[in-house]
Amino acid sequence: MCGRYAASARPDELVEAFDVEVDATGEPGRSVLARPQDPPPGTPDWNMAPSKQAPVVLSRPLRGAPDDAPAVRQLRLLTWGLVPSWAKDAKVGLRMINARAETVLDQGAFAKAAATRRCLVPAAGWYEWQASPTATDAKGKPRKQPFFVRRADGGPVAFAGLYEFWRDRSLPDGDPNAWLTTFTIVTTDAEQGLDRIHDRQPLVLEPEQWAQWLDPDEQDPDVVRRLLSFSEPGRFTAYPVGRAVGATGNNGPGLVEPAPAEELAGVVDPTTGEVLGA
Repeated sequence: MCGRYAASARPDELVEAFDVEVDATGEPGRSVLARPQDPPPGTPDWNMAPSKQAPVVLSRPLRGAPDDAPAVRQLRLLTWGLVPSWAKDAKVGLRMINARAETVLDQGAFAKAAATRRCLVPAAGWYEWQASPTATDAKGKPRKQPFFVRRADGGPVAFAGLYEFWRDRSLPDGDPNAWLTTFTIVTTDAEQGLDRIHDRQPLVLEPEQWAQWLDPDEQDPDVVRRLLSFSEPGRFTAYPVGRAVGATGNNGPGLVEPAPAEELAGVVDPTTGEVLGA
């Protein structure tokens, strides 16, 4: 699963890294948050959480373009937590922050988006919590240690994602908040090593796959299924980080700094399987 990640790049950096043709992150969009997002949407966020607006790369004709207009690769701010077009309430998105690669083409909430509305979710890396096999917390439950997972080569991470449009029928036509655009992150089985942290991980695609994944005209289920089954172990490195990331109000680059050894208790090294900390 992926429930928190670092979206630390600025829009101009993402435009270059993902060959974006149109940066639309400056356009207003509906938020589902009760309070203003902090940090503001479109600025570096080291603790991206569900319900926030995040930068997403997608390919489709520009708004207002003719029906036969070509698809354009765009960078937009979408809300994390997919709300199907048929949903009665936007709150359903809180239950749909992830979509399983194994079933996404057949699952009602995601099938249509998997066929034609695929996107890339840029990240510096993601956080995952490891349940200790030896240490317990104050409630007697397994102690959970946050890890940060990033590419070993230092490059940007591109999560496979899906996006969807939802119309709020309680608002009139022309209201700028009548439409909500949301996304979900596709997950798959964790590779060897990372499975010592959690049994699932985001599906991360390589640059040579981006164009095909983003292409709305590529609707061959066999092609999409092949992309969904992509696996290339060994691309990532993971290390324990401080527990501050557990609070969504905390932010900044310090969240991805390695945790001091004295803070570790019953933590399993994902590379060696060794238990660290007494």
